[in-house]
Amino acid sequence: MDRQNQFLEPERGGSSMIGWAVKQLMIWVVGGFVVYTVVVNHQLFSGGASESAPRSAIASANSAAAYPAERQRPQPSGQAASLVTNTLALRARADGHVFVTAAVNGVQIPFIVDTGATLVSLTHADALKIGVAGSLNYTIPINVANGVTRGAPVMLRDIRIGQLEVNDVEGMVIQGEGGISLLGQSFLKRLQGYEMRGDMLTLSWQQ
Repeated sequence: MDRQNQFLEPERGGSSMIGWAVKQLMIWVVGGFVVYTVVVNHQLFSGGASESAPRSAIASANSAAAYPAERQRPQPSGQAASLVTNTLALRARADGHVFVTAAVNGVQIPFIVDTGATLVSLTHADALKIGVAGSLNYTIPINVANGVTRGAPVMLRDIRIGQLEVNDVEGMVIQGEGGISLLGQSFLKRLQGYEMRGDMLTLSWQQ
């Protein structure tokens, strides 16, 4: 029997058998310890390299959670883009005057559009129709064809012409009887613009 076989196979005899078993046990213990050390060291080195990525991901998640409003803040949109410009064309009569019927406080009133009038001016009769003719204080002097008259300041809840509506319009009630109400600058200046071209008056506003 060669040396290799002598090492692997136990020698015959009681004491030789025990010695061989002790040698085999020591070999397996030492070999197992070496394998265990190699495996543990490999896990330690590889684990340290892979652990940095999850920590980075957790840091990013915590940062996003700490500033959710900043990361999810919507981009401001242009307000002008959401506005739609509307127009209304009114044709002048043969005498050059532009007549229009407007709802004042919900009541239909005939007007002449007067770009030279400072305020929307109501006749006394029209003021009665819309319910603003009571307890008036005629303190505003007005030059008319027949001389000087006076007007009383009033606040009109709304004036509507079709889809065009203006709220809280300054106006006045003209003292005396007769005449026609005037749609003046206290209404017109609240629009986006107005233009007289030929016999057409165009009103424009945004909605």
